[in-house]
Amino acid sequence: MHAVMAKRLLPHDPSTDGPDPDDDPESPAIEAAALAIPDQTADQALQKAFWESFNPAKRFRPTADGSTELRFEILRAHIMPREIEDAKIKRFIAYELTVRQDSSIMDEQPAKIERRYTDFRELYQCLKRQHPNELSNINFPSKVLVGNFSAELIAERSAAFSTFLTHVASQPKLRDLDAFLHFLQHEELTKACQYLDERRNEMAIPILENCFRLLNKIYMNRSRPVLLILCRLVAACTASPVPHHSAEHWALLALSRFDTLCDIDLLPLYIPLLHACAHLWWQRGQDQKPITDRLTEMSRQGINTANITSLMQAIHKLDPRTETI
Repeated sequence: MHAVMAKRLLPHDPSTDGPDPDDDPESPAIEAAALAIPDQTADQALQKAFWESFNPAKRFRPTADGSTELRFEILRAHIMPREIEDAKIKRFIAYELTVRQDSSIMDEQPAKIERRYTDFRELYQCLKRQHPNELSNINFPSKVLVGNFSAELIAERSAAFSTFLTHVASQPKLRDLDAFLHFLQHEELTKACQYLDERRNEMAIPILENCFRLLNKIYMNRSRPVLLILCRLVAACTASPVPHHSAEHWALLALSRFDTLCDIDLLPLYIPLLHACAHLWWQRGQDQKPITDRLTEMSRQGINTANITSLMQAIHKLDPRTETI
């Protein structure tokens, strides 16, 4: 049914970053893809082939009462790798997942990530092992050996993936598992941390911003995943001698999120965050007193506020990654 609604594979020059190795190892990638794309030179067409569903604006459904609704949609997919140097290289489909919080109007800041079939399958299998009852009514698309590049199959899988993720996000037992968080952010967060390790903060910050938008749509404002990515974003924006132009925006948001925080495990981030914000305010010539007053008040309560742990070091203790600290 979904295949009828989808466009066929068309020539397109997609954006640059995508996942690694193949999706269905046994599939004859080049032959299957050639069946689904317009009549061009096979190699040129394969490099740029993509599938696209309807324009999301035409499919947008406002909520009846104006409340927000979390929506997972796959509106585009393309063949990877894009560059063809060896005809024997096996290729796979990269699915572009869009996550929105729609209400009476469409979410103007959707988050987007790319995942392959094996990513969805690994998540499904992991969740199924831990909570089989919660997934008893979910039909996950099976692996195929031939035709996995057809527009019809891509459309059917895209619809199934969207249904699966919507169900997972609606079930606290599934949503709060590490496997789901890993699926949502691991690839992008690893790349961002590599950029930070190379002191290429300007490359890491947009990735972290997208990660924050994604997690903030799925988890609560003061949840551990959201606050960790938010603090990592503040640290990335303030690590350079000249702060990033968005540093103050993210710092203010982080400070507001930490107000009335009850999660004792995240409190070690708060003092380094306050120090990072105080330094940022000093760099910008702004009044640091509200922040220093907060530190003084905490000190009077017997909390050691004079530690020299940086914000990135504090993050690394809770969620070790590859950054140089």
